[in-house]
Amino acid sequence: MRFMIVVKASKDSEAGAMPPQEMLTAMADYHEELAKAGVLLDGNGLHPTSKGWRITWSGGKKKIVDGPFTETKELIAGYTIIQVKTREEAIEWANRFPNPQIDDGEIEIRQMYELEDFGESEAIERFREIGVATSK
Repeated sequence: MRFMIVVKASKDSEAGAMPPQEMLTAMADYHEELAKAGVLLDGNGLHPTSKGWRITWSGGKKKIVDGPFTETKELIAGYTIIQVKTREEAIEWANRFPNPQIDDGEIEIRQMYELEDFGESEAIERFREIGVATSK
């Protein structure tokens, strides 16, 4: 089972401020533990939305919208992807995640779909062949 730990953005992360060294150290320690346990698949911070864009579709038309985006509670500052055997194990690892903010922080944990969840089809087999959405 794969889970994504989503780090919510803050005013500081959206301003492009780098985290303090203590936070970077705590994050490095945590991710090192994940790696040693063999459950870490990926993890990274994201640049602020001022350096990003969104693509929206409406009425069959596509539109590119440049950042920044104003509602920080809906934005992502980073992520970690883990692969564990059970939901309970994911909860245990997520509970050890360091506070990603100086004061009030928030992370969200979501289980990722596996290709098997979609049933068998030609399209799913194509995803499998290119290695998308597969476990270790």
